[in-house]
Amino acid sequence: MASEATLGSHSEISPPLRGRREVIYRHSVVVRITHWVNVLVLSLLLMSGLNIFNAHAELYWGKFGANFDPSWLAIGSAHTAAGGQIGILRVFGLTFDTTGVLGVSTGPHGASLHQGFPAWSTLPSWRDLATARRWHFFLAWIFVANGLIYLLMGLVNGHLRRDLAPTPADLSPANIGRSILDHIRLKHPTGEAAKRYNVLQKLAYVAVALVLLPLTVMTGLAMSPGFDAIAPWVLDLLGGRQSARSIHFICANLIVLFVIVHVVEVFLAGFVNEIGSMITGRYALPRDHHS
Repeated sequence: MASEATLGSHSEISPPLRGRREVIYRHSVVVRITHWVNVLVLSLLLMSGLNIFNAHAELYWGKFGANFDPSWLAIGSAHTAAGGQIGILRVFGLTFDTTGVLGVSTGPHGASLHQGFPAWSTLPSWRDLATARRWHFFLAWIFVANGLIYLLMGLVNGHLRRDLAPTPADLSPANIGRSILDHIRLKHPTGEAAKRYNVLQKLAYVAVALVLLPLTVMTGLAMSPGFDAIAPWVLDLLGGRQSARSIHFICANLIVLFVIVHVVEVFLAGFVNEIGSMITGRYALPRDHHS
């Protein structure tokens, strides 16, 4: 059926008319809905997570971590020789001045705010661990349900196998090298090539959907004493609650990095066309100037 077609399956294609670009049905209804739910939910999850992090802005490895234990990452403030304070970020013993962004930032009414992440980036904007935790847990279950819907429908309609699973030809060194070079040169596919994800897109989507996101959920659950009572082996597998917290933080930042690259690529490839396809499902293929 045409309504089940997605990228890589072109059962609904506009006829090639002079002066017009070929239009394909690129994203199914399920893909579009779950995509936009993820945009909202992940944004709010990140913001509530930053509020939770601000309650103790340090990360450790192992089972234990407290104020006087050695941490591998810390966000805080330090006094200057002139008597003022600066924001600092310490990562593996290296210290960076992050005044105005991390550690010390401008709070409500222009006052200096001494906390890990600035107020504008957290949910709620004021420091409130209990409220942030309630938001985070509530949104996490919406995220899990949304992800399961995407995966199950992707298996049923073949989207995962057809569009996201890399083929042996995709994984050839020559093809991967060519795709890397195209990205470095900001060269985007046109014509027939634009009907398929390139190998870097496939690998990135698979890594996020099947590795980063599930690992983020698992480490989040592992930090819950209630879940540990049911499956204590998960926490042991991760190396302890503090290791789970560190892995959770790293995964969240890798997801943010993926989103940043994704958004940049959307703008470079054609913002209106790319966003339009995620709203209507239809995508106008970029013209192949060599055809």
